[in-house]
Amino acid sequence: MSRRPRNIGITGGIGSGKSTVAGFLGEQGGVLIDADAASRGLTAPGGAAMTAIGAAFGPAMVDPQGGLDRAAMRQLVFDEPRARQRLEAIVHPLIWQEIDRLRQAAHQTGASMLIFDVPLLVEMRRWRPLLDTVLVVDCSPATQHQRVLARSGMDAAQTQRIMDAQASRAQRLACADHVLLNEGLTLAALRVQAHQFLQTLRL
Repeated sequence: MSRRPRNIGITGGIGSGKSTVAGFLGEQGGVLIDADAASRGLTAPGGAAMTAIGAAFGPAMVDPQGGLDRAAMRQLVFDEPRARQRLEAIVHPLIWQEIDRLRQAAHQTGASMLIFDVPLLVEMRRWRPLLDTVLVVDCSPATQHQRVLARSGMDAAQTQRIMDAQASRAQRLACADHVLLNEGLTLAALRVQAHQFLQTLRL
């Protein structure tokens, strides 16, 4: 009987470098399963969630290509908290289905390690029992702001609203089995830290 793969969850706030670290871990032989990528696929043109989203929210939330108008939806869920709940009720079950499909496919390949890149790992409590260990990629809120403003078209107020909607830094750290502090590191140094984290798991 094949050995069950080790399930490692990676999370962090916007701008923390979480997905970069997850990619570095994938370089070491882990199968990377990206919850955000699953969500984007579901809400892309032709995605499995789009019919239900169009029916629930109307054409204003659908872009000209038939995918989710992310800027419009972001504004709506900030303005109307119930809109977020309605969206999550559509998308989250489909994300779980897709993640389970990817997980089963990885099992079939004999993968020894699964890397789950999950922005909402703390907020969605059903994640924790599925994981053997949780790595939180951490940095200061000021650094989050700087990184998001540098890479996106959002302004400071939009960035703060996203940060406020996510789990707090303290909540993420309380969920952590391991913490990688991504403050003032080059990409090369961050890669080394990620690889060293895996080495500690293998001891």
